Amino acid sequence: MISKIKLHQLLYFSALILLIILIIFQCGASSAQAQPKPELVTVKVSADHKDWIYKPGEQVKFLVNVSHKDTPLEDVKINYEIGPEKMSPVIKDSTSLINGKYEISGGTMDKPGFLRCLVTVKFQGKTYRGLATAAFSPELLRPTTNFPADFKEFWDNAKVKNAKIPMDPKLRLLPERSNDSINVYEISVQNFEPGSRIYGVLCVPKKAGKYPAILTVPGAGVGPKAGDLGMAARGFITLQIGIHGIPVTMADSVYKRLATEEKYKRYRVSGNEDRDKFYFKRVFLGCVRAIDFIYSLPEFDGQNLAVAGGSQGGALTIVTTALDSRVKYLVAFAPAMCDLTGYLHERAGGWPHTFNAKTYQTKNRIETSKYYDVANFAQLIKVPGFYSWGFNDETCPPTSMYSAYNVITAPKELFIAKDAGHWYYPLQNRKKSAWLVDKLIKK
Repeated sequence: MISKIKLHQLLYFSALILLIILIIFQCGASSAQAQPKPELVTVKVSADHKDWIYKPGEQVKFLVNVSHKDTPLEDVKINYEIGPEKMSPVIKDSTSLINGKYEISGGTMDKPGFLRCLVTVKFQGKTYRGLATAAFSPELLRPTTNFPADFKEFWDNAKVKNAKIPMDPKLRLLPERSNDSINVYEISVQNFEPGSRIYGVLCVPKKAGKYPAILTVPGAGVGPKAGDLGMAARGFITLQIGIHGIPVTMADSVYKRLATEEKYKRYRVSGNEDRDKFYFKRVFLGCVRAIDFIYSLPEFDGQNLAVAGGSQGGALTIVTTALDSRVKYLVAFAPAMCDLTGYLHERAGGWPHTFNAKTYQTKNRIETSKYYDVANFAQLIKVPGFYSWGFNDETCPPTSMYSAYNVITAPKELFIAKDAGHWYYPLQNRKKSAWLVDKLIKK
């Protein structure tokens, strides 16, 4: 038989392991993706300026290094193409490596934007790739979209209507996720129309007191939420929400099945022919309703509130902050949905790249996009924000992100991890946490 002491120890370590797993899951969930795992063959591409930034008209050289298990590859053919990101290449060629290296003359750009060099190599039957993206005066990029005359009126009316719907909050304690210092709940509140709800995972410190709060808004897709126990342990109320009106604590198998259904596969373009029927109208208002819920909590200090998210969550962060003056700070990583109409002007537009397909370039869809474009919400930001992304992001093009960032007139900080794709370095997440602690926890 197991002694009581050993049983107690076993239960303790089991709970500790579960908590660690949840925290690890949370760290991954807050990112667009985890940092890529090392490959057998590494294709490293870089630009010859240390910061990868150039002025229009300056020539850029791309430096290629290919190695196998840290040993330079000899006499291996590489294929490369160079052009404005997300556009057709203007240079396309191949060559052989000399001692695993090659220098490519990449040309230039005559206006602000991003020039990308993509290199591929085939080795032992598998293709490997690497890229580098040179920036040309990115601070001068501006949106291609228009700001509708009734933009604020449209969203003010939507918020007034939404506020009249009873919140009807429901909380369910999750004892298996809670610990000695934090209570964890699954919550839901009514939003948009009677019977429609948003769900989330709420973490509240058990110690009596008043706490600042962080609302974390989700990246794209459908999936569970773990709850941000890490920041809750540092003295915050944290709320992670989903956007699809379904519980966020179900089994992974349920979400995998849902992800194959048409409703969730195509939600990003659902209803985009009409500004009142677009899927994201309920989503944007749901983020505001989540703030209503935080303000209803007796443990909230009633003042210090931040919104944070990456990718789709970066877009929702900027949108929520623009729509709700109760938000005091924001952290947006690699924001999606920025300058959606870029493709109509022969440059990259933001995720979900709707207008990259000519079949979607209809008058109604273009008009609808203006009311949901993050570049338009960015003009309304009035509070300090911390922003971060990489030049190599192929999902949320830096052209689109800079177009939104550059029209923000509020205090802002931008941390560039130039070689990052649609994923974040641990350093970016550490900076995010430190920035939120500094702003929200008054010394």
